[in-house]
Amino acid sequence: MRSDLGLVLLSGGMDSLVCAAVANQSHDKLAFLHLSYGQKTSKKEKSCFDKIADFYKVDSSLRKTVDMSFLSQIGGSSLTDDKLEVTDYKGDSEEIPSSYVPFRNAHIISMAVSWAEVIGAKKIYIGANYEDSPGYPDCRPEYYEAFNKLIKAGTAAGDIELVTPVLMDKKKDIVKKAIDLKAPLELTWSCYKNEDEACGVCDSCALRLRGFKEANTKDPIPYSN
Repeated sequence: MRSDLGLVLLSGGMDSLVCAAVANQSHDKLAFLHLSYGQKTSKKEKSCFDKIADFYKVDSSLRKTVDMSFLSQIGGSSLTDDKLEVTDYKGDSEEIPSSYVPFRNAHIISMAVSWAEVIGAKKIYIGANYEDSPGYPDCRPEYYEAFNKLIKAGTAAGDIELVTPVLMDKKKDIVKKAIDLKAPLELTWSCYKNEDEACGVCDSCALRLRGFKEANTKDPIPYSN
């Protein structure tokens, strides 16, 4: 059943693209929210956000980018702190990786809930993915169960809900979903290090490439490795 307005947290990556594609099937209109938090590939991610918003014909009044660069002031992550190196993928692990931005998703979701109240969106789509990244504490199922309770208790109407379409998917399943939904994978970016050609060796690149390989399809973005 289609409903009026769905709000998508769109980073410009593959997981959030699939969220946009899923939301597009369920809502008459979409709103896209992008958060810039001082990440090393912020310009490329914003460019991807704009192109994906154009693809889904999101109205300019329903596109918003919020500056969250205070997270780079806090530091503690290789994505936001120039003193910390973005590490290469070392294999699957439940250890918290250097790319984890402390409590980032709580800030991101809070921004989305605030805007959802203003524009009347009842569903917020977020591309959190636990299966391939168990080391991220803010990508765990219980985190989103708890946050939905917080949203219900802390908003005026109490009827806004976080939706996590790819939470328990493997990357190969996300690739297949994107293809099935005719989502523009060529407009996405996942690399933590580079903005021209993806490095192919950071955690995000490695998991993405594995997903495409296991899905028996070619990744359409350029890689240097």
